[in-house]
Amino acid sequence: MTEIYDVIVIGSGPAGYVCAIRCSQLGMKVAIVERENLGGICLNWGCIPTKALLRSSEIWHLMHRLNEFGFSGENFKFDLAKIVDRSRKVAKQLSSGVGFLMKKHKIAVIAGEAKLAGKGKVAVAKDGKIADYEAKNIVLATGARARALPGLEPDGKLIWTYREALMPDVFPKSLLVVGSGAIGIEFASFFRTLGSEVTVVEVLDRVLPVEDEEISQAAAKAFAKQGMKIKTATTVEKLQKGANNVTATLKAKDGKSETLTVDRVILAVGIVGNVENIGLEQAGVKVEKAHVTVNPWGETGVAGIWAIGDLVGPPWLAHKGMHEGVIVAERIAGVKGVHPLDTSNVPGCTYCMPQVASVGMTEAKAKVSGRKIKVGRFPFIGNGEAIALGEPEGLVKTIFDAETGELLGAHMIGAEVTELIQGYVVARTLETTEAELGSTIFPHPTLSEMMHEAVLAAEGRPLHI
Repeated sequence: MTEIYDVIVIGSGPAGYVCAIRCSQLGMKVAIVERENLGGICLNWGCIPTKALLRSSEIWHLMHRLNEFGFSGENFKFDLAKIVDRSRKVAKQLSSGVGFLMKKHKIAVIAGEAKLAGKGKVAVAKDGKIADYEAKNIVLATGARARALPGLEPDGKLIWTYREALMPDVFPKSLLVVGSGAIGIEFASFFRTLGSEVTVVEVLDRVLPVEDEEISQAAAKAFAKQGMKIKTATTVEKLQKGANNVTATLKAKDGKSETLTVDRVILAVGIVGNVENIGLEQAGVKVEKAHVTVNPWGETGVAGIWAIGDLVGPPWLAHKGMHEGVIVAERIAGVKGVHPLDTSNVPGCTYCMPQVASVGMTEAKAKVSGRKIKVGRFPFIGNGEAIALGEPEGLVKTIFDAETGELLGAHMIGAEVTELIQGYVVARTLETTEAELGSTIFPHPTLSEMMHEAVLAAEGRPLHI
């Protein structure tokens, strides 16, 4: 007998499992299908284990600054296998936590590979057997995977994707990172901090190209100071594998070529949606540029089929997917007042050293929009808490509509800015004005005071610079 549900979610990453939980909270009978590990890429191979690795590199960095804080030590060593093992244990703990949440909310977990099999039908293959299920609504949350470029295909040994970079069998003394988005820069930061000679190649004219240009420049300066080599406006023409190294042919924008031999290469040139072999074409679901096309409510245009998360395109962020999952669940349940996704309110965070975080428009985009703007800046060196922490390098930047006081964007680089950015995200969600932020009391001494000062600076009245 075919099991019938109100909702079947295909994929248990952040978008999928959050959608399933919210559907259950709203009284629906829910099943979730997963072919690998609960928690998807984020918990098992993405945001969580990378943060565990980066935490280890941060500690290594601080160990070499002990003298600044009144301590002494010598002959420090790190054990790469133990660093990786801790990262995997953190991932496993959180993946198990998703399993607990599924049980708590009485969500059926179906192991296997799912495929749309007709209106309201899902076929799940496992160990050569196929089981059929039915649901009034099917939510696609199959996620995405690393993009491979012709001639630059990963082999899992010398040329890595994020998966191999998360579980390195050796520590590369030299490393080439292709792509300077969040994934590439986080791995570059991890390996460079531990001592690898790191070169980052970016086809565009600056690192972290989606960020505000001023922040990108500050990041590039910080990376260079750490000894990272940055080559922008450069492409990788060829990767020639040796016995235990790779020789890359690099071509600059001016046409000049050079070769670089490194122990390992990490490819971080974007991601593509997992749109294959799930029955999209037969169901009439539209796919563009390897991602499912949806409207701001996650509707695919095919009745009863929804799509969320990395599968539907940028920004490829777990918290965006979670938010989409809630939107879809509430739309299915008929909850009143559900707001569509506004991607301009999705914060971006990069956990390199120094951290980078942002929300809303960059200064360049704000200018192009035709608005009259006001920009405020406040440096970390002007903040007491930053100096006390030994983290005086960084910047907080705000962009306001000069006429309405609307917060158009906020951009940060420095210690713990991935935690600070949420203050500006809340402000944008509540449509808080420059005047209201300026009259808000921020606690002292905290890093958050810089957020207040950056607002005041936009009015030309900062208090501490």
